[in-house]
Amino acid sequence: MTERRPADFSAKPTLTGTKVVLRPFTEEDAPTMAAILRDPEVLLLTGSAGTPPFPDERLRSWYAGRNEQNDRLDLGVVDRASGELVGEAVLNEWDERNRSCNFRTLIGPRGRDRGLGTQTVRLITGYGFECLGLNRISLSVFDFNPRARRAYEKAGFVAEGTEREALRHEDGWVDATTMSVLAREWAVHRGRPEV
Repeated sequence: MTERRPADFSAKPTLTGTKVVLRPFTEEDAPTMAAILRDPEVLLLTGSAGTPPFPDERLRSWYAGRNEQNDRLDLGVVDRASGELVGEAVLNEWDERNRSCNFRTLIGPRGRDRGLGTQTVRLITGYGFECLGLNRISLSVFDFNPRARRAYEKAGFVAEGTEREALRHEDGWVDATTMSVLAREWAVHRGRPEV
């Protein structure tokens, strides 16, 4: 068996697509991200509704420190048309032995419904497989977020199972779907499977 070098999360790349640029965060991004993280739709779709907002100082510290992390990759999503920061894309929960990561993303109101999310998923997933040498990237999406699920499917993620009643929402429960894409699948479709 060929031995692979561990993924290098210390490098913080800039990934450029036709619609978005994924780039390292700076401390100056904190106010924009604070506004995005207070958006009611972002709060709902990330399962954070009803959670108190993070204090501004904590957000400044968080985004200022993203580039120092050597076990995860946090990138800002910039809309190429406007030059505006509209969200984030993250590879985290790195399992070195199994060469796998969790993926999460969020797109604020100024970046929705124009394909920015789908391209974001493709760019960071491609980086995970082609540059970090990952074997598996997984995620979880709540059932009331079909827009995100569709973006994940368009980038090659496959449903694996249901996390029943994963989120308490209003007076009921919401299921979540676990999805993943594997390196061998990515090698065939490069984020453009026949869906």
